Amino acid sequence: MTIKKPRDYRKEYDNYQGKPEQVKNRAARNKGRSIMEKAGKVSKGDGKHVNHVVPLSQGGSADAKNLSVKKAGDNLSYARTKTGAMKKAKKST
Repeated sequence: MTIKKPRDYRKEYDNYQGKPEQVKNRAARNKGRSIMEKAGKVSKGDGKHVNHVVPLSQGGSADAKNLSVKKAGDNLSYARTKTGAMKKAKKST
């Protein structure tokens, strides 16, 4: 039997979530959600996700033209590289 240690949220924040780049990305995600709420496309607790058409990790922004609404299941799983970064989207022909 293994004993599971409690999760160290402070350490997670210090090592990852509190980094300036992550704080900036979180602010951009929150801004995008706020824009879509003001437009009446999403509301708190509706189960919808605000999707960045061009992901923040690939230079996208939180501008209204780069946002769309998706069901949660359609927005959660993207192909990832071995390092955990999102794979680049293939261009359609």
